[in-house]
Amino acid sequence: MKFRAEIDIMPLKELLDPQGKAVTSGLRNIGIQEIADVRIGKHIAIELDAKDEKTAQTLVEKACKELLANPIMESFTLILKKV
Repeated sequence: MKFRAEIDIMPLKELLDPQGKAVTSGLRNIGIQEIADVRIGKHIAIELDAKDEKTAQTLVEKACKELLANPIMESFTLILKKV
């Protein structure tokens, strides 16, 4: 079966996000004062073959935990869909 995983990786809320702070400042500089905070992360899409949804979920979680996200500084969420 074919699956598609949509993964969002974000810096942990406890950590400073320098990119987000720079964008927040830039938005205010162009007159958008209503923005309270910006956090910048990564979006990754993976297509994979697996025998079932549970196996696909396990494989994508392993990829996130061991390669795609740094658990010391980042968290991840994923949505898995059959395609």
